[in-house]
Amino acid sequence: MLKVDIHTHILPPEIPKFSEMFGYTGFIQLKKNPGCFHSDMVSDTGQFFRRVEPNSYDPHARLRECDSCGVTVQVLSTVPVMFSYWAKAKDGLVLSQMLNDHLAEVVDRHPKRFIGLGTLPMQDPGLACQEIKRARQELKLCGFQIGSNVNQLNLSDPQFFPVYEKLEETDSALFVHPWEMMGEKQMQKYWLPWLVGMPAETSRAICSMIFGGIFQRFPSLRVAFAHGGGAFPITAGRVQHGFDVRPDLCAIDCRVPPREYLGHFYIDSLVHDPDILKFLIKKIGANKICLGTDYPFPLGELQPGRVVEEAQLDSKTREAIYHQSALDWLGLKKEAFI
Repeated sequence: MLKVDIHTHILPPEIPKFSEMFGYTGFIQLKKNPGCFHSDMVSDTGQFFRRVEPNSYDPHARLRECDSCGVTVQVLSTVPVMFSYWAKAKDGLVLSQMLNDHLAEVVDRHPKRFIGLGTLPMQDPGLACQEIKRARQELKLCGFQIGSNVNQLNLSDPQFFPVYEKLEETDSALFVHPWEMMGEKQMQKYWLPWLVGMPAETSRAICSMIFGGIFQRFPSLRVAFAHGGGAFPITAGRVQHGFDVRPDLCAIDCRVPPREYLGHFYIDSLVHDPDILKFLIKKIGANKICLGTDYPFPLGELQPGRVVEEAQLDSKTREAIYHQSALDWLGLKKEAFI
């Protein structure tokens, strides 16, 4: 069965020294370790971020692993730390263009195996709209990945409305990935930013878009959220109850009950538990759940589709999760990848 993995991350094999280009520090570098299989993602000041293997930047290594585990197509997006929303806007545009050019090159070389989601300089919505137009028209990317917040501004902030309008206008898919988790500095021990902060951050993004009226204002916007929608699906009843009992606090920008948006947006299947996946199917619908693994990182699903198989779903439901929901979200046809 065709398998489309919507949640995978890739880096360019060489990252320019942006600090030298722009005159200030804070940008990520990819440091190759001589004689070692792995490389290190470090800031240009030397601070270690993450150790990565060649499958993070070598398309051929990715394809070998995809073939070994039965993944037909990977949807590629950058590693969120590369967003660099803190950078000066014009520099953020240069960085986004570099990432998008690399992404488009990888997709162009393997069009039946890779789909690209570009990066945007969200710190300047005008420049973000400019890059949406370029990446869609010139690079033929299918959509874009953004963070769950932009310098701690919620995605409901009106300054982002032109970005959503441009995404609708260009028929682009949008993938929202958690990053810069709220409370991260207060819970460094036990990997809690990734275990606790990420699910909460994804719920923050979903609630912001619901309460902020984004789905009402931009009804054709096709949005997918990472990590099974984070904490939102399991707390949707609480969110709805809050809307009901305190509309003076919750219903100030959108009067549509949150429950009505269950099944409106997409999520990936990355929940690590077949019982939770079945809950999501009941709550949101298989036609809005896409296979997603967070490849190639250890907190992802290391055997793509394992949880889907463990859930013992019927063939129609598996078909939806494995590829049809993803293709609907991306606005693509199955025939393009057969």
